[in-house]
Amino acid sequence: MKIAIFGAGAIGGYLAAKLAAAGRVDLSVMARGDHLQAMRANGLRLIEDGKESAHPVRVSSRAEEFGVQDYVVLALKAHSVGPALEQFAPLIGEGTSVVTMQNGVPWWYFYKLGGPLEGTRIRAVDPDGRIWDGIGPERVIGSVVYPAAEVDAPGLIRHIDGSRFSLGEPNGEKSERVTKLAEEFIAAGLQAPVREDIRSEIWLKLWGNLSFNPISALTGSTLAAIVADEGTRTLARTMMLEAQAIAETLGVAFPVTVDRRIKGAGGVGAHKTSMLQDLERGRPMEIDALVTAVQEMGKLTGTPTPAIDTVLALVRRLATERGCYPG
Repeated sequence: MKIAIFGAGAIGGYLAAKLAAAGRVDLSVMARGDHLQAMRANGLRLIEDGKESAHPVRVSSRAEEFGVQDYVVLALKAHSVGPALEQFAPLIGEGTSVVTMQNGVPWWYFYKLGGPLEGTRIRAVDPDGRIWDGIGPERVIGSVVYPAAEVDAPGLIRHIDGSRFSLGEPNGEKSERVTKLAEEFIAAGLQAPVREDIRSEIWLKLWGNLSFNPISALTGSTLAAIVADEGTRTLARTMMLEAQAIAETLGVAFPVTVDRRIKGAGGVGAHKTSMLQDLERGRPMEIDALVTAVQEMGKLTGTPTPAIDTVLALVRRLATERGCYPG
């Protein structure tokens, strides 16, 4: 089995290191700059459970060196997928499956969903349809990513917590291709449940991201602080209820209540969300995949989103002023 990881940052690097350690697949890793040079010189290093290990990997900045793959894992942020299409195109052939590991609403959401919105393209994450046309939704295996990891130094990944990569076909089928991929993830020591309804799990993670991420960026607050403050907690809850109304219109069932989800977020503690970290580091923020796309789905379903609209306008303005809005 040939697997290429495109985007060897924290999550892609963690996944690549685990697959490399298992030694069962023909693995290729795309990287660039100091990260690429470090992996060529010393292998891909992983710190997990306090122990460091090094794993030789085939690494390059040019997909042409790897050729067509059985699976291409896109482990980069949603706003980076479109600009990178030409870079990973050589990895994709007639039988290639593409595993999407982006946070937020995926560009393929309405593929094989059925109903009146079947085939609708979400402009917030794929403005001109380049991703839909360039990859093809029929290739997609959806994924919801739970591990937390960081890049400590070029070529060095530190695993913090979690090992679950939920997988699922857009049509809910437990196909041979998704089952085989899950088997390799499991053999590498990861959790890889195959979901019949991957969209519900996407929404469960998105539920918190669409609210806590922008609020944290606007206030500079951690998850615990947002939940502890009555005003910000109420705002997050209102945004989540608006999102829940959209999702339920699309047939999604939430397995927990909004208050339990908020309690869980607060229990994470003094954690800065990824959007706040990106703002502080001057990096592009995932506003469109996490928030704008939900607003767009509200319009598509005729669901009012006044709280989401307000917070989106504010965080988009802030990100634009700081040079962190790629949209």
